[in-house]
Amino acid sequence: MKRIQQDQLPDSKGFFGDYGGSFIPPQLQAVMDGIAAAYLKIKADPAFHEELGGLYKHYVGRPSPVFRADRLTRSAGGAEIYFKREDLNHTGAHKINHCLGEALLAKKMGRKKLIAETGAGQHGVALATAAALLGLECDIYMGEVDIQKEHPNVSRMKILGAKVVPVAAGRQTLKEAVDAAFEAYLKDPETQFYAIGSVVGPHPFPLMVRDFQAVVGREAKKQFVEMTGALPDALVACVGGGSNAIGLFSAFLDDEAVAMYGVEPAGISFKDGEHAATLTKGRPGVIHGFRCYLLQDDQGQPMKVYSAASGLDYPGVGPEHSYLKDTGRVSYEYINDAEAIEAFFSLSRLEGIIPAIESAHAAAYAVKLAKKLGKGKKILVNLSGRGDKDVDFVIEKYGAAYGL
Repeated sequence: MKRIQQDQLPDSKGFFGDYGGSFIPPQLQAVMDGIAAAYLKIKADPAFHEELGGLYKHYVGRPSPVFRADRLTRSAGGAEIYFKREDLNHTGAHKINHCLGEALLAKKMGRKKLIAETGAGQHGVALATAAALLGLECDIYMGEVDIQKEHPNVSRMKILGAKVVPVAAGRQTLKEAVDAAFEAYLKDPETQFYAIGSVVGPHPFPLMVRDFQAVVGREAKKQFVEMTGALPDALVACVGGGSNAIGLFSAFLDDEAVAMYGVEPAGISFKDGEHAATLTKGRPGVIHGFRCYLLQDDQGQPMKVYSAASGLDYPGVGPEHSYLKDTGRVSYEYINDAEAIEAFFSLSRLEGIIPAIESAHAAAYAVKLAKKLGKGKKILVNLSGRGDKDVDFVIEKYGAAYGL
């Protein structure tokens, strides 16, 4: 597939090549059309960008720094490894970037409540934070398995004033949380605003979330050149839905000399139900109102998926990632649970940075890539979130193997 220029994607119907679009009931399509029109209006409004930029600087703490991981680099024994420190943002992850944008849009549209799903809880915390800041109600749908696994983030959401709604269906994880949030949204799309947590869902959400997350790539590109005098040789980011990855990649897509690697969760194995490597093992299909690569059964229904990282535990993926796979611009690789946990401890003990398990997938692949590329090359990794939320789970499940 020939790659279209970045500024021409998506098209007017929300398609990135063959992926994206809006596969939803007519009554909801009218609501989505209204959101798309409102977003395109504020996208062209300098006052909106000034307001959002002010919040990024004075509230979130942007720009987040780029850090050269010297000890991890020496341990890997190859290319230099750098991290874009999105874990240092207020709320501890990249999610605040699009949550503030979506919340501002919702308020300008006169909506009273934000509604969303969350897996690892980072999107939920960020959205609850934005709701508190802007005086909006907030309901967060979360699978019961993830509630137990990520309970520190559940507590944060409640402290911030959000209502956490447990989801007991299916595997009680991210996919089921999305199902429940969509169902609740359909009951009242006029006063609620569904703030989707990644570059997924019907148009305009993959476009809108990408645009808000593009601040990561813009900053990183400028910072890296100032720091090293050149662009990185490679970019690495984890991919579940894919918001942190597309945020980093977006500024570099036209820089053909910069290789890009999206890292999926291989989970326990590549047996059905034991991984969430959508771009590696899936095929095109429709989920939650959009077309993408999808882990699906013979009837086209989403398959059960698994990852130690709750934020990567999704059978679909952003439509732009699906398109970038087909065009060959981005290489999609995978890391299993054991490799991610090893990187979790390596980064903690070599650099004093406790990463989210999601981000540890990217760090693990960066170490492999550093050895492959060799000395003289430079890798920039999006460290999308911090691991406070994962500490109890990691200690309980893996602590003994690491002397805890």
